[in-house]
Amino acid sequence: MSGPGISVVICAYTEDRWEDILAAVSSVRAQSRPALETLLVVDHNETLRDRLAKEYKETSGGAVVRVLANAGPRGLSAGRNTGIAAARGEVVAFLDDDAVAERDWLRHFAEAYTDPRVMAVGGRTEPVWASGRRPGWFPEEFDWVVGCTYRGLPRGRVRVRNVLGGNASFRRSVFDAAGGFATGIGRDGDKRPLGCEETELCIRLSRARPDAVLLIDDRAVIHHRVPEAREHFRYFRTRTYAEGLSKALVARSVGAGKGLESERRYTTRVLPAGVARGLRDALLARPGGAGRAGAIVAGVLTAAGGYVVGSVRARRGGTTFQVPEVEVAARE
Repeated sequence: MSGPGISVVICAYTEDRWEDILAAVSSVRAQSRPALETLLVVDHNETLRDRLAKEYKETSGGAVVRVLANAGPRGLSAGRNTGIAAARGEVVAFLDDDAVAERDWLRHFAEAYTDPRVMAVGGRTEPVWASGRRPGWFPEEFDWVVGCTYRGLPRGRVRVRNVLGGNASFRRSVFDAAGGFATGIGRDGDKRPLGCEETELCIRLSRARPDAVLLIDDRAVIHHRVPEAREHFRYFRTRTYAEGLSKALVARSVGAGKGLESERRYTTRVLPAGVARGLRDALLARPGGAGRAGAIVAGVLTAAGGYVVGSVRARRGGTTFQVPEVEVAARE
């Protein structure tokens, strides 16, 4: 196998996603370019960890699956840092525990790393709606709300400011240069759905390594399950508000210039075009047009409100996060 060895990290926290976790691991095992190992990091849930340890043996099927306990504070960022520290591959890829990767996912990642300047590669994440189809009011411009690739991202293999965490990979040396994922900024189980930890890391990486190239290759596809509860406007509103809170933390860490660079283009170009499409569809009596236009406006206002609240809290010192150093495992 040519190219870098790739360790895949899947973070899990609840038995409610048992079948999803098994499907995620199976999709890694079925890759056309085999992973060096799959690391299942369990977030402070001993019952789930024990169950997964019994399900997978390190030598089963010739594909190594290692089950680890999150060694840091509760939350996705610390779980990822635990996986990074234990990973043996030159590249560390991340897959959500409720997603499955297409067969050539890792192959497309590996191809990009033939350029030594490339430090991170992300892919395209497609939603799998629990109801079987996209809700008519749900705008594609806001698919990031459900952890998926949204309308407005560039197509093909292109340079980006940051990759999206549920379908991403990094050279392991990145974490020596920039540290790990910041704790206190990412998701924590079923609590308020904060995010942006991968954005903050990527901006921090670009500062530590100005020559670093970060890419998205939309051929590296995963399919992400969207549960029924996330198909409703209530979740949409909660998630957009949380995004505003998260962006305020990122801006505090790296400055508003870099922290909101991509968001300015998104809000001034992509979203107005989305509103126009929705209104046009409404005029043409196409289903959902008015709802999509209204959802875009509501999403912008809610995210802006979250940003204002988050900025005030940050200035008052009410919200903090830390960037840990990650001691990576010796390469075998």
